[in-house]
Amino acid sequence: MASIATPDKHPIALANSRWARFKRVRRETLAGWLFALPALLMYAAFVLVPLLLTIVYSFYRWNGIGPMSWVGLKNYVTIFQVPDLLGTIFNAFWLVLWFSLIPVGLGLIVSSVIHRVATGRFGEIARTVLFLPQVIPLVAAGIIWGWLLALPGLINQMIKAIGLGAITRAWLGDFDWALPSVGLIGIWVLLGFCTVLLLTGMTRVDQALYESARIDGASWLTEFVAITVPLLRHEIGVCLTVTVTAALAAFDIVYVSTAGGPGNSTAVPGIQIYILAFTQRAIGLASALAVMLMILVVVVILPIQRLTRESRQ
Repeated sequence: MASIATPDKHPIALANSRWARFKRVRRETLAGWLFALPALLMYAAFVLVPLLLTIVYSFYRWNGIGPMSWVGLKNYVTIFQVPDLLGTIFNAFWLVLWFSLIPVGLGLIVSSVIHRVATGRFGEIARTVLFLPQVIPLVAAGIIWGWLLALPGLINQMIKAIGLGAITRAWLGDFDWALPSVGLIGIWVLLGFCTVLLLTGMTRVDQALYESARIDGASWLTEFVAITVPLLRHEIGVCLTVTVTAALAAFDIVYVSTAGGPGNSTAVPGIQIYILAFTQRAIGLASALAVMLMILVVVVILPIQRLTRESRQ
């Protein structure tokens, strides 16, 4: 039996259908932009405009009140010429070790142990306890640890109790130990975040991989290196991004615990920007340091993001 061919839709009807679909898509797009407009305006007012003004101010000498005078790149040159200003950047990189590399490394180990042996209610309690420092305000955390690390504080009392009283000191007031002590606070704050995020990533790993490895006689370390770490590269990238940014842009913990002292041993760019802008009223120099800090964060974070994106292809 011969098939009956259906006639093509009339060109005018087809054009009307396309025009109606275009208008519908356009209305939906416009509605989406209208919903996003308040957030975009807030972002522009409180992020983009201050960012542009900071870049502009970095090329001027200004005390925040009087007239501005153009100095070009002199503020940026001053940062490299003054050891105290340049030293804040080196201190920030030291904090990357304490705020980022150690919490991520410990988070991998702790999350792997919890995932392997601490299941059920005990695992939930462990995750909750580890995540508690994220709930505590950083200012409160800095104050609490300032008490603990003081000369008569609990840390020194515990050290004396085990017979090591000779090494006790005011940890946050010691030139050599102040920065590692601030780093210890950062580890305490960020370890829970890294552990919970990595533990969440472990739940999506196919358990058949671990079972196959155990059948082949693989040890826990072999499973950890060959299965867990490679399959968590995306989560590790997120942890590194958050913690490295926290280290380079650190302010509240450092300000509350040491205020950049003793001397400049714990001074970081955030502290120095605050001092230059609000104490010394060197707005141009503070803006230049802020721009350099922003560039530094971008330069450090972009390779991490790129490696993470390539690992997921």
